[in-house]
Amino acid sequence: MADPVAGAAGPAGGPDAAELEDRWRRALADLDNLRKRYARELARERGAERDLVTAAFLPVLDTVDRALEHAAADPRSIVEGVRTLREQALAVLAGLGYDREDEAGVPFDPTRHEVVGVVDADGTGAAPGSVVAVVRPGYGAPGRQLRPAAVTVAQRSGD
Repeated sequence: MADPVAGAAGPAGGPDAAELEDRWRRALADLDNLRKRYARELARERGAERDLVTAAFLPVLDTVDRALEHAAADPRSIVEGVRTLREQALAVLAGLGYDREDEAGVPFDPTRHEVVGVVDADGTGAAPGSVVAVVRPGYGAPGRQLRPAAVTVAQRSGD
């Protein structure tokens, strides 16, 4: 007896070649439609993410505009504007999950730090293997590092 779900029966009671070819073509069409839908959804999500990040930076741009408007009146206002701008930019990065990492005196961690220099631990009073100075701050968190901090590390003489 032929399987009603399988369709037309072939010589051994299973689907014939035409039925199998039809199923195969339908599966290919479904896969192609899935790929197209995924590409559309991915483009839509990327656009939405770009919009969120751009909107987060708009207050930073507003601060730059305000600082430039007051630059002629008082040059110190530029300095205050730059400070405010920096704080806003750091807040945006933190909001996106990328906190600033610029702490000296912590143990060197190769997942968070990039060594750009080594200094004598005895001359600095720092513990060997610790960060003495941050040359360029890093941004991120464990497992989600955007950029490692460029640091100098203390080392004992002869190590």
